Amino acid sequence: MVGRTRNTKSKRATLADVAKLAGVSAITVSRVLNHPDKVSDDLCHRVREAIDTLGYIPNQSASSLASARSQVIGVAIPSLSNVVFNDVLRGIYDVAGAGGYKVLLVDTHYSPIEEENMIRTLLSQSPEAMIVTGGDQTRACQRMLSSAAIPVVQMMEVLEEPLDMNIGFSHFQAGFEVAQKLMACGYQRIGFIGARMDTRVQQRMAGFKEALQTQDLYHSELFTTTPSPSSIALGGELLRGLLSTSGGKLDAVFCCNDDLALGALFESQRMHLSVPKDIALCGFNDFETSAFVNPSLSSVHVPRYEMGVQAAQMILNVLKGVPNKETQVDIGFEIRMRQSTRMASA
Repeated sequence: MVGRTRNTKSKRATLADVAKLAGVSAITVSRVLNHPDKVSDDLCHRVREAIDTLGYIPNQSASSLASARSQVIGVAIPSLSNVVFNDVLRGIYDVAGAGGYKVLLVDTHYSPIEEENMIRTLLSQSPEAMIVTGGDQTRACQRMLSSAAIPVVQMMEVLEEPLDMNIGFSHFQAGFEVAQKLMACGYQRIGFIGARMDTRVQQRMAGFKEALQTQDLYHSELFTTTPSPSSIALGGELLRGLLSTSGGKLDAVFCCNDDLALGALFESQRMHLSVPKDIALCGFNDFETSAFVNPSLSSVHVPRYEMGVQAAQMILNVLKGVPNKETQVDIGFEIRMRQSTRMASA
C-alpha cells in the first residue's frame, strides 16, 4: 500500500528532465523521438538511455498538436473475441506498421450506440484516418465521421452509399449462392441456423431465403435464429431444436458461421446422424478447423487478410496523396464445398 501511494504521487518525467539527464537540448530529445535519422547515433543512444532511466512517456497529444499529424489510424470492430476479425486486423496492422502508422483499436460490442461512443472517443485522439465495420452506424456517428474530414474506410460488406471508401463483399449474394449450391446437390428440405443476428448475418439469411423461394423450397419452420452470441455449443442446441420442430425432416442446414456449423456437426454425430447422408451442413467464414474435421465442413471463404491489407492501403494512399484506382472494392467470396455437403450417391 505504501509503495502504491508513493508511486501515484511521484512526478511524471518530462521532456526537459530527459534533456537534462542526457545533457542535450529539449529540441534534440524531440528529434530523437520523431526524426531519429536526423540525429547522430551517439546522441540517440544518450537520449534513449535517459528515457529508459526516467521511464519517460512521450506526450502524444502534444506531439500531434505541434505537427498536426498523429500518425494514428483508428479502427472500430464489433468484437475482439470474434476470431473472424483476427485476419482482417493482421492485414491492417501489417500495412499500417510498414507505413509508419500506429493503430488505435476499439471494440463496439455489436452495438451501434457503443460504436458511436467509441468512435467519438477515437476521433478525440485526432486520428489521421478511420476504418470502421459495416454501414449500420447511427446518423450521429456518420455525421461525426463525415465532419472529421479524414479518410474513412467502411469494411466487411459492400455498401450502396459508403461515407467515403468501402471494401467488402455481398453477404446477401453469399447466402443466395449457398442456397443454390445446396439445391443443386438435390437437397429439398433446407434449413438455416443463425445467432447474434447482426446486419451482415441478416443479409446472408435474406439472400438464402430468397434463393429458396425462387424454387418454392422455403419453409419458415426450418429457419431458427437467436440474438445470443454464437458458439459451438449453441450450434448443437439450435440443430437439435430444429430437428425437433421439423419432425426430423431436414436434408441440409446452412449455419451463419463455422462456430454454429461445427456445433451442429458434433451434435449430429452425438445423435448418430451421418453427415452428409442423413443431414448436410454448410458454414460461413471457412475457419482452418473446418477443412480438418471429419467429415470436412463446407463453408464460405472470404479473403479477410487481403481485405485488411487493402483497407489500410486505401487509407495510406490518401494520406500520401496517391490516387486510389477504386474507392469501392468488392473483394468477393468463394463457396468451398467439402464432404459435409456431398450427396450419399456422390
